[in-house]
Amino acid sequence: MQVATRAFILIEGHRSNGLLYIQEAKRNGLYPITLAADPAQYDYLLAEGTEAIRVDTSDLEALIRECSGLRATYDIVGITGFSGVDESLYVTVAKLREHFALPGPNPSSIEQCANKFTQRELLAKAGVPMPEYRLAATAKEVESAAAEIGLPVIIKPAVGGGSIGVRLCRNANELTTHTAHLLDGTPLWGSSPRILVEEFAEGPFYETTTMGDAVIADGTANFVPSPHFVPCGSVFPAVLSDEGRKSIADISLTCLRALGLGWGPANIEFRWTKRGPVVIEVNPRLPGWTTPCLIKLAYGIDIIEQHIKLAIGDECDLRAKHTNTAAARFLVPDRDGILDHTEGTSLAAAVPGVIDIRFYIEPGSLIIRKGDYRDMIGHVIAASTSHSRADAILRRAVSLITWPITPFPTVND
Repeated sequence: MQVATRAFILIEGHRSNGLLYIQEAKRNGLYPITLAADPAQYDYLLAEGTEAIRVDTSDLEALIRECSGLRATYDIVGITGFSGVDESLYVTVAKLREHFALPGPNPSSIEQCANKFTQRELLAKAGVPMPEYRLAATAKEVESAAAEIGLPVIIKPAVGGGSIGVRLCRNANELTTHTAHLLDGTPLWGSSPRILVEEFAEGPFYETTTMGDAVIADGTANFVPSPHFVPCGSVFPAVLSDEGRKSIADISLTCLRALGLGWGPANIEFRWTKRGPVVIEVNPRLPGWTTPCLIKLAYGIDIIEQHIKLAIGDECDLRAKHTNTAAARFLVPDRDGILDHTEGTSLAAAVPGVIDIRFYIEPGSLIIRKGDYRDMIGHVIAASTSHSRADAILRRAVSLITWPITPFPTVND
């Protein structure tokens, strides 16, 4: 009797992590199959020659039917998924795994994390240090909440991801304008969005990556100037004292317990304020950007490989193999326009210590900045034995790359 091929199902794709999951699944003897609403948007699927099926991934019943059909041919041993904007997809994926009795997190734990207000309430009950916050549904409620907390405040949708719709409002005019944007009924938020108004937690950004109930990495990041939060750099591990590292690790574990996240990966974001570290957000998923690559370079832990092993019921190994510094610079445009061309990538790649250089878009592409993660158009990654050396390598490499942008014509042109 012929043994069925072991299939690993990926729901949707991911600009930075999707290809890595495909490749790692193959290395582990699995047959990756992607289910996506529009598979054509993930160009690596065609490049890898991997199977992709068009299906409405927001429809749990449709996914169950598709996977049930695949089981006639394949032995489905694991399921995972990605989301750029709609964090509710992670809830759907958790329910899909539960339906087929596959390893995965409790769907209700993922669901309560997806609603940032619910998440805040649960963390508050557990005594987790956080910024002051209020929930609002109308412009008047937003204005009242901001007055109670005190400007400046952070305004963001209660449900969403990728820093989409997140803005620092420093005065009444910015508050009114951004609130109107969030309440305008665009499909991104739905016709009746709920808004979080939060104290501006000012201070350096830190993050931890966890797997199960273990903190396996910590890092730091910086962002383009406010009012938006577009990353422009990331480093692992973070420069922290032993006491500081233990502090954010302990708070991370408290967050996991409070939210019922005892399975799989999570990413916890902090700001180190005058009163110490406060939690900005807990994401019940693997971090994006270049983080998996940086963690592998810094610690020798392939978190994508270990996540796949966990998802198919195998034992994973989260022990650090070494300690280096890995850093990334993100290429973020300072204007809207058209990307003319790119030069210098070969020279930059030849700089000792440079690991990867990549543009996410092609020359001739339109650039319309949105004030969130979608503004990043490329990255440079480097690794070395110290933070100062890694930073010097990145500065040298980035200085060799040019990517001019032609602004859009003005009315007077």
